[in-house]
Amino acid sequence: MTENVASRAQIGALGEQLAVDHLRSLGWRVLARNWRCRYGELDVIAAEPGGVVVFVEVKTRTSDQFGGVAQAVTPDKVRRLRRLAGLWLAGQDGSWSQVRIDVVGVRVGHRPTPELTHLQGVG
Repeated sequence: MTENVASRAQIGALGEQLAVDHLRSLGWRVLARNWRCRYGELDVIAAEPGGVVVFVEVKTRTSDQFGGVAQAVTPDKVRRLRRLAGLWLAGQDGSWSQVRIDVVGVRVGHRPTPELTHLQGVG
């Protein structure tokens, strides 16, 4: 392994930061990053204008070896995200007009600039 090869954690952190930058460019407000409880972790929780809370799963890839963004979020993963979203919502005082789960796929290393794919309403 060479020194210039980034670790999985570094690649994941880069992808998450790029996803957050993308969401903020849409005018969204980031409420939490890496929210954890005993059942798992939510990558990004953001508020879309209009009172929509969005739970964003970030998938960072350096190749297509494991499939694209759509294949990365299985029905089991969606169920787990829904459960985590419910737990996060239960701990909040505010109310939301709508709740949604999105996936932001970030592909790095293939082209000079990272490629982002934003799938809305996956679950």
